[in-house]
Amino acid sequence: WMGQEGQTDEVIQTIKAVQSQFPKVGEQMSTGFIFDVDGTILDSMGIWMNVGELYLKDMGIKAEPNLGEILFEMTMNEGAEYIQKKYNLNLTTEEICTGINNRVYKFYEKEAMPKPKVIDFIEQAYENKIPMTIATSTDRPMIEAAFKRLHIDKYFKKIFTTTEVGHGKDKPDIFIKAMEEMGTTPKQTWLFEDGAYSIETAKQLGIKTIGIYDPASEKDQEKIRNLTNIYIKNWTEHKTLLNQIQTPGFPIIQTNNNKP
Repeated sequence: WMGQEGQTDEVIQTIKAVQSQFPKVGEQMSTGFIFDVDGTILDSMGIWMNVGELYLKDMGIKAEPNLGEILFEMTMNEGAEYIQKKYNLNLTTEEICTGINNRVYKFYEKEAMPKPKVIDFIEQAYENKIPMTIATSTDRPMIEAAFKRLHIDKYFKKIFTTTEVGHGKDKPDIFIKAMEEMGTTPKQTWLFEDGAYSIETAKQLGIKTIGIYDPASEKDQEKIRNLTNIYIKNWTEHKTLLNQIQTPGFPIIQTNNNKP
């Protein structure tokens, strides 16, 4: 459902062109944080693994055991087409997408919860006047519904979605827009993310990255460890994390790019 795509030479050339446009910065600099949402702030990856099964269950249809794995690598439209053909549904792909989105929206509005201690970290960054933005593959209404219920919408300058930007996180556009909003360069920016392909894009752009463990990306953990500047198993490490980020806005500044 998240629509992950491989990177091309054209994308890499675009990243290099963008990098050349940013001014060089010295050691004293402001810092901005870009956060992914699903699997990073919210413990919500499970809905994307199970939404196809839940959608079919609501219609009295039993899904195949590995439906979630099949749909996870597809875009919403591709997944709707698969369900339509596989289960012989007398619905258009647009109607299936609407039904699935409604089911997912209900989850975000009523059920999605933050990962333990993540809000503590976000609040500390906010208190230290660190500008923060969101870069997510999930559509805006769902993120806004969850953030409003959890009272965390006030912490972020702006939410950027791949749907609105027009490209997935395998391309740099969403990160460039987030940095423009915060007024930071790649060297001044940290990305908090659980997805390897997104971390890869940010790293090529020159953004520093913090990998967050999530069970949905279990198979990519070794790759994420190798790609990121800092890797954490969960947000209960947030106090240690502050020591590892070289951030003038925080009272403790210490360079430490070693992975735990």
